[in-house]
Amino acid sequence: MKAGTLHVVATPIGNLEDITFRALRVLREVAVVAAEDTRRSGLLLRHFGITTPLVSLHAHNEGQKTDSLIARLRSGESVALVSDAGTPAVSDPGAVLVAAARAAGVRVEAVPGASAVLAALSGSGLAGCEGFAFLAFPPIKAKDREQWLDMLDLMRRRVAVVFFEAPHRVIQTLGELSNRSINRILVFRELTKLHETSYDGPPAQVALQISPVAGEFTVVVPYEPALSGPAVPPTDDEVRQMFGQITNTKAREAARQVAARTGLSVNQVYDIVRAGRD
Repeated sequence: MKAGTLHVVATPIGNLEDITFRALRVLREVAVVAAEDTRRSGLLLRHFGITTPLVSLHAHNEGQKTDSLIARLRSGESVALVSDAGTPAVSDPGAVLVAAARAAGVRVEAVPGASAVLAALSGSGLAGCEGFAFLAFPPIKAKDREQWLDMLDLMRRRVAVVFFEAPHRVIQTLGELSNRSINRILVFRELTKLHETSYDGPPAQVALQISPVAGEFTVVVPYEPALSGPAVPPTDDEVRQMFGQITNTKAREAARQVAARTGLSVNQVYDIVRAGRD
């Protein structure tokens, strides 16, 4: 018996008009739709008059449900995988099922559609953008966040960087970007939805402009090539001023950031800051 196909179906990120004709056809034709949230996906299916049965497949039950879905695929049934919005398995559940399907020799087809990442990039107007890095959501734990911010700092010197952030952490994250001496960001709130808003400017300024601090946020950090080094070495007073402007982080990290901006070593920065306190 020929196995079915696992269709990885992108759904609208807000505006239901962004669904594709292909996605609608697939959702009608498959035997079952595996959904991150059956209630939300049920609303989508009912809106378009689709009666295909739904099963739950989210981050907490994906391992448990994958075997039964693979069995259905092997028996000849086709399955559509959807998340709450956008593309499954990209900062959303689904990767476990897709990997298992490939391992089982089941055909996997991606059905592309709306993307917050590409919508934000195309709406940013970044001239000369030869590529981009997608860094998903910043981690929650402090040590992991520092490593993630280091990665962002490194990547933005090569390409534009795009990431998502939750409403209850977006102001904190913008403050951390400001501390990293990032001069410009673009923030998109509620992309494709009724109250879509965008902000453009220095992170600290954008943080003051965001209102309300609610909804879903996509952040673009433009490509900014690293300078070879300052033409004139900074004065001790300038080093101390830069160090003093970096808040909400440990002294070692502040010294590291000043060192990166000035070409000095971390120990040199420490010595200058200590001398100013004596």
